Amino acid sequence: MAGHSKWANIKRQKAVVDAKRGNVFTQLSRAIIVAARNGVPDPAGNFQLRTAIDKAKAAGIPNDNIERAIAKGAGTFGGDNSSLEEIRYEGYGPGGVAILIEALTDNRNRTAADLRVSFSKNGGNLGETGCVSWMFAQKGVCIVEGRFNEEQLLEASLEGDAESYEMIAEDMAEVLTEVGNLEKLSQTLKTKGFKVTDIELRWIPGNQVEVTDPDQAKSLLKLIDTLEGLDDVQNVTANFEMAENLMAAMA
Repeated sequence: MAGHSKWANIKRQKAVVDAKRGNVFTQLSRAIIVAARNGVPDPAGNFQLRTAIDKAKAAGIPNDNIERAIAKGAGTFGGDNSSLEEIRYEGYGPGGVAILIEALTDNRNRTAADLRVSFSKNGGNLGETGCVSWMFAQKGVCIVEGRFNEEQLLEASLEGDAESYEMIAEDMAEVLTEVGNLEKLSQTLKTKGFKVTDIELRWIPGNQVEVTDPDQAKSLLKLIDTLEGLDDVQNVTANFEMAENLMAAMA
């Protein structure tokens, strides 16, 4: 998981810059809409909504926009956002790397066409449903940052029923758990004094493809960046393993 986690870490470091792009505001707003639609439109009673709001605030989305997105999800604002649907697409990148794309769209034909073009222009192929998803398992992930004792983190993780954790930097760790246990884990870590900076659902690959060729690495990372830049795309996950120096050079 090391290479994948390293890439996730690089993406987080780019988040401040990426937040300036309009499509990120669109993605976060849509996540709020869907969370409010799937549960109660009150963050106090809806963990998914609370998490989506926290991410929107961290990206600098104004409170008025957040409230509007909640109202759209609750059906009290109007407009056509109620037609948004969650769709998962699957495909292969350069070198046979498996790629999962989670999207929110009001027009699946447009989204599929945009994805197909992105894949074909960057050495990949959009596949059929189920072609790569069997390689992944969805987990809840808590990102812990700051100066902390690793032994205390282990104890808190066990108390919160975590499955595992990984140090991805000197002052950063990822703690994994079952999806349904994510809220309990995050609350346990916070209660124990840890700084939880992000909470997310992530597809974890069961096997990985090692990418060593620079040209292949460049095409793969360009493909992922292109996919993430599409308005309808919420998240992109891939099962590649790449040396840190190669990844840093490409990023």
